[in-house]
Amino acid sequence: MSVIPGLASAGGAWLATASLVAVLSYAAAVLRPRPGWGGPALLTAWLAQAVALLVHALGLGLSDPGMRFGFAPALSLTVWLVIAVYAVESRVLPLPGLRRGLAGLGVLSVLLAWVIPGDLRPGLSSPWAPLHWLTGMVAYSLFAIAVLHGMLTRRAERALRSHARPASVGGLPLLRLEKLTFHFVAAGFALLTLTLLFGVAFTDWRWDHKTIFSMLAWAVFAGLLLGRHTLGWRGRVALRWLHGGALLLLLAYAGSRFVSEVLLGRVGGA
Repeated sequence: MSVIPGLASAGGAWLATASLVAVLSYAAAVLRPRPGWGGPALLTAWLAQAVALLVHALGLGLSDPGMRFGFAPALSLTVWLVIAVYAVESRVLPLPGLRRGLAGLGVLSVLLAWVIPGDLRPGLSSPWAPLHWLTGMVAYSLFAIAVLHGMLTRRAERALRSHARPASVGGLPLLRLEKLTFHFVAAGFALLTLTLLFGVAFTDWRWDHKTIFSMLAWAVFAGLLLGRHTLGWRGRVALRWLHGGALLLLLAYAGSRFVSEVLLGRVGGA
């Protein structure tokens, strides 16, 4: 594993500049939030993070070119996608309290991906293998958004019990927010299913920790959707299943790659 690959190259300069701009802009969005979904600071940070992800993932202009990936870039891409969905959703649904937290996650994810870039992937078992990674990252993001919506739902439920304020978040009724949470869970489950199918078809599939945790997460989310449909699960029960599945999914790739890349210092692998 290398640290800040190819920094002396032209691509390395782009990577460093984009990462620095993203960190500073996300920090500005945390310290001085603007109305809407974050104003110029959050938009600038999001675009700069996109450049950093693209340069890094494809090795554009780096002294050691080639596709590279790892747990930190995976987390960075997940946060980037979550912010993208939040930007679209906030245009029609007010979701207060998320903007500053997402900007803070942006700072951490960009720094982590810059310092721990993962390893080179010079060869692919199939030209379709990127479909496995792409659908997996989007599934990660949808489940992360579902968890965020679940947190807002839980907050509204507590407010309802304490009679502190109406059962809504930013004017969004509790039941609609809960339904929206399960829409994201269902979409994430569909993409997770595709991810596993693409993994079997297009990658060097093996029963390792990543695969086992992914299958367990799939089973938990399937149980959650089945319980919701047949038993009407909601509230604490549904959130526990959601959080359990999200934790297993986090351990499936980011957790296992963190152990491999950072704690054990290994490179390579899917």
